[in-house]
Amino acid sequence: MSWGTNVLVGQSGGPTAVINSSLAGVYEAAKALGAAHVYGMEYGIQGLLQGKIVDLDDRLDDKMEIELLKRTPSSYLGSCRFKLPNPATDERPFVQLFELFAKYCIGAVFYIGGNDSMDTIAKLSAYGAAKGSEIRFIGVPKTIDNDLMYTDHTPGYGSAAKYIATILKEVICDSSVYNIRSVTVAEIMGRHTGWCPSPAGRPGAASLAAGADCNGPDIILLPERPFDENVFLEKVTQLEKDRHNVIIAASEGVKNKDGVFLCDLVSTAGQLDAFGHKAILSGTSRYLADLIHVRLGCKTRAIEFSTLQRCASHLASRTDITEAYQVGGASVEAAYRGETGKMCAIRRISDMPYRTETEMVDVQKVANLEKRVPDDWISPDGMHVTEAFHQYARPLIQAELTPIYIDGVPRHLHLH
Repeated sequence: MSWGTNVLVGQSGGPTAVINSSLAGVYEAAKALGAAHVYGMEYGIQGLLQGKIVDLDDRLDDKMEIELLKRTPSSYLGSCRFKLPNPATDERPFVQLFELFAKYCIGAVFYIGGNDSMDTIAKLSAYGAAKGSEIRFIGVPKTIDNDLMYTDHTPGYGSAAKYIATILKEVICDSSVYNIRSVTVAEIMGRHTGWCPSPAGRPGAASLAAGADCNGPDIILLPERPFDENVFLEKVTQLEKDRHNVIIAASEGVKNKDGVFLCDLVSTAGQLDAFGHKAILSGTSRYLADLIHVRLGCKTRAIEFSTLQRCASHLASRTDITEAYQVGGASVEAAYRGETGKMCAIRRISDMPYRTETEMVDVQKVANLEKRVPDDWISPDGMHVTEAFHQYARPLIQAELTPIYIDGVPRHLHLH
């Protein structure tokens, strides 16, 4: 089949430790299947509209660069949070983009990102179909939030979970030094879902810290459950009777019963991005630490993992890196077969041994939606997760891929 002379790939949304592994997968599969040129969008679809395109053949011309790319965190091509309009109300950016596709002889477009990036692919594929275009548009999943629909999990999540579990274990060690009453609150990213604070997600990943040498966090607060101040304080009080040091992992997106973000009770500085999401969710740990200190009178400490958990390639999961590369390659193969308007998903075959395969799903079903933590994976009191969550998450953080160290620090690959 013919799919045009060249392909185009972009990255969008927040960075991860493995998003560049997906880029490497797209690049190598495209070249193996005969693409003359693989072009990259600089700064996503927004940069593309400004004519910012790079020929990746000039940058990724040997295996060492590909290996460095797979070990490089953040978005090699740069990113954006740009929402394409409805073409029925504003067709101009679509006309401009398809003119660029024609100029560079693009036969397939790949966009690596999360929920909102899938919105871009959905709109481009629908517009192309309406105009009779033969260009294939494929979404490549990426997000540490693990909230994409119709995929078992999302590349980026496993590495964020591994980092959170590892760092939280070290925080727990640190908090146990002194024989005094104290409560430590660790705030973990995760927007509106609790995949990270819990065993493996972002707030969820915190529970993966538990093992033979560590009990893990005592409380996990997920966005899936409204925060009840009195029930929470009663729980902390009970825990303090059994231990000197209480550890709490809280999602940045926890809300109270009135639907107000706890972080907004500390600060109202959270502006919205182009997709209507709060661009900054920060302050949940400070709110909880202050609440405990004032009401229970014990020493408290608030810790925000913040953006550190997104791009910690030195603690990346080898499983995550491998799967990120695989979905990149599988996306190209799907386009080569003639598929369009799809996202490459991961389907779990078994837990033990852990086995998965890729499959293509309709991107329209994924765009702008969020997958939440299942109810039966959350404890009855809403302040921890169940063993089912551990069984789901544990395989995703397995094994390591050592960075390439030069002069004692990791070497990375940069576009500029």
